[in-house]
Amino acid sequence: MNSSSNEFNIATNASFLIFGATGDLARRKLFPAIYSLYREGKLAEDFAVIGIARRNKTNEEFRADLYESIQEFCRYKADLNDEWERFAEHFEYKSLDSSNVLGFHELKDLTHTLEQKFNIPGNRLFYLALAPELFGNVSQNLRSGGLLDSSGWHRLIIEKPFGYDLKSAETLNAQIREVFSEDEIYRIDHYLGKEMVQNIEALRFANAFFEPLWNNKHIANIQVTLSETVGVEERGGYYDKSGALRDMGQNHMLQMVTMIAMEPPSRMMPEDIRDEKVKVLRSLRAYASPNEVRQNVVRGQYSEGALKEKQLPAYRQEDSVNPASTTETYFAAKVFVDNFRWAGVPFYVRTGKRLPVKTTEIVVEFKNVPENVYFAKKNVLQPNLLVIRVNPMEGIFIKINTKKSGSEGTIIPIAMEFCQSCEIGHNTPEAYERLINDAARGDSTYFTRWDEVALAWSFVDRIAQAWMEGSSDLYHYPAGSWGPDQAHSLLAEDGFKWWPVNGQEEDDVIWISGKQG
Repeated sequence: MNSSSNEFNIATNASFLIFGATGDLARRKLFPAIYSLYREGKLAEDFAVIGIARRNKTNEEFRADLYESIQEFCRYKADLNDEWERFAEHFEYKSLDSSNVLGFHELKDLTHTLEQKFNIPGNRLFYLALAPELFGNVSQNLRSGGLLDSSGWHRLIIEKPFGYDLKSAETLNAQIREVFSEDEIYRIDHYLGKEMVQNIEALRFANAFFEPLWNNKHIANIQVTLSETVGVEERGGYYDKSGALRDMGQNHMLQMVTMIAMEPPSRMMPEDIRDEKVKVLRSLRAYASPNEVRQNVVRGQYSEGALKEKQLPAYRQEDSVNPASTTETYFAAKVFVDNFRWAGVPFYVRTGKRLPVKTTEIVVEFKNVPENVYFAKKNVLQPNLLVIRVNPMEGIFIKINTKKSGSEGTIIPIAMEFCQSCEIGHNTPEAYERLINDAARGDSTYFTRWDEVALAWSFVDRIAQAWMEGSSDLYHYPAGSWGPDQAHSLLAEDGFKWWPVNGQEEDDVIWISGKQG
């Protein structure tokens, strides 16, 4: 293991108890994240991981699955040598029915044995990679089984979705709060672990030529796009009950809005940062009526289409989807943050499945110069753009206007780009690595607090209720397209347009980074 230390090292040894250890999330994300932390010296030398699931499995089988997980999904590859054996010996498997309290007593004994073996002082991180309806029961059984009686700290990581609406989220939160205090609960939104989302704070607050312009006097609109090329894959049964609004809007989309719109925190401390995000959510203009939802929100569902010459089925033809389903696979919305900084600035958000490219980007469009100034009279000036590329490309793209070389006052747009992925390479930390590391260190900055969750559900529930009442149309869009035409009209009626994303810039842009448009 790399023994180098840095500010992100875990200061204390810990036991990681992963419920749902045979599931897809553990295999694709959690085990690779733990191995990467180990390889980079960000994980204490003495640790323990207990994989927990209903399926019967021996330790040898579990460690063989662990190795396959690392080889397939981790940015570091492992060799079957002594170093791997030293790593793998920290992993144990426990077959457990989450409703069986006796099994939790056995889990406590196993955890205590490993803590003695590896000299771990009772610090326990419980990761529930489970269906949300099991969160409350497992939390209760952790207490009943004596797993919270150790002398160290206890922290609980839970995955989205946190409830189906505000009412169910409140019920779920009440169940968990019977066992864990709020400061012990880490509600994970992996988008908050992404490099460029976390970089928004530095971009804004560490640059004197951005923060003074970061307001309604200088910004015309902000666009957040989270597009996926995939359909529902094997998640048809779940997705048909959820839809794009609950699956992406309540968490990822609104979290990115809060990061863009928040005020500078008084201190760069977790609670101060989360306080500012909550203020943004409290300032969101609620849609007062179903008619306002109809005017400001567009929902769509993909029909048959094609992408890269591959024919794609309609959503209603996917496995486990109701053939008459009205579940949205796309939504776009115009959102307002009604405070002094942002009054009047529309935030346009869109997300959908079966779109042309996979990307997550934030576009900040600045107001143009007055039309009666010299350059604006002679040229059709394009607005300045700041684009924050979150995924899969990571970086910053800025579009400005400049004089065309050799001309007499002809203005052309040029683009300057910083490619985070290009500078560092693809071997960069995954979101789950950062977030697991943060939770183990007790840093809750990039986890969602209960009041954030509640306010987000309160906003989203108004939209969902209007749709349930049938007051908004469901528009169909061909798979492989950019969604329903109505989503483009949402901006056009305000004099704006969706800007190209994922490097699909317009042909007249000249690049100042070795890349040509």
